[in-house]
Amino acid sequence: MLLREQIEQREKDTLSRFASLACESRGRLEPEEPCDLRTCFQRDRDRIIHSKSLRRLMHKTQVFLSPEGDHYRTRLTHTLEVAQIARTISRALCLNEDLTEAIAMGHDLGHTPFGHNGEEYLNEIHPGGFSHNRQSLRVVDVIERNAVGKTMNLSMEVRDGILNHSGPVKPFTCEGQAVRLSDRIAYINHDIDDAIRAGVIRAEDLPKDCIDVLGSTHGERIDFLVKDAVRNSEGKPEITQSEEAFRAMDALRDWMFENVYRSPVVKQDRELLRIRTLINGLYGYYHERPQELPEEQLRLLEKDGIDEVVKDYIAGMTDRYAVKLYTELFVPAGWRLSATQY
Repeated sequence: MLLREQIEQREKDTLSRFASLACESRGRLEPEEPCDLRTCFQRDRDRIIHSKSLRRLMHKTQVFLSPEGDHYRTRLTHTLEVAQIARTISRALCLNEDLTEAIAMGHDLGHTPFGHNGEEYLNEIHPGGFSHNRQSLRVVDVIERNAVGKTMNLSMEVRDGILNHSGPVKPFTCEGQAVRLSDRIAYINHDIDDAIRAGVIRAEDLPKDCIDVLGSTHGERIDFLVKDAVRNSEGKPEITQSEEAFRAMDALRDWMFENVYRSPVVKQDRELLRIRTLINGLYGYYHERPQELPEEQLRLLEKDGIDEVVKDYIAGMTDRYAVKLYTELFVPAGWRLSATQY
């Protein structure tokens, strides 16, 4: 039998001096008795994997607002791809794979329905704005609770990695930095794949100067970027890229914004108006009628206030649930279309 103490000793014996050791964790918000079999980071990963918030990512949009087909990415498949890439980098650098996986699995738990457009519209109407980073941390700290009412109560290392997987502040662990880079590697490349599948762009449209550096196929680009990160981070207390890789990936990301993320083919004005109307309508409805919120939101109402709990409820919705709920609340019964026709 492999016990937690043995796993912790193995980490000490085998991991890089820049790795985060479970036995040296900065702890949790609420102290807990350690598990006999799992380290704190393994326990965090398991709590995230078994959460309702993670399961809901299966029905949250990545880029395409109403994709027809089974092979387009969702927030959940994006999360799995980030975890795979980040674990590969961490393994090659002898970092803590358990911590890496926990951060990767939790990094997008706070995403709204309808991708970044849902986030943008909720940010417009919610006092203080909205950030999926902060919301992901709120999910694991406050919102998600188990059958006996306990929050996830994750370790500080995982919480930091979730909060800072994007934005101006880098995670304080190398594992968190590996996830931060892997998030960019994953979404740029799988969004290219989805855009080609949708006919929005062709492979030959991709900027030649970027492709000459990164590779012409999905697999070649990920392979190059992972190996580049490993080579340039080895023996360093941070995860870094070569200047060549950084510039090429950044230029490719800019090209994707111009040709895919802001493309009128991908984000039609009519669909964006529908989403804005839906988000605004639900927010206003529950702001005026808080008594109709679910019990798990009502229990936070006195402590956190109406703005916060209404925001939590909408951010936690899947695309299809948001459409179904809006239809039930605002569309007369005789006029209703199936949510699949939205």
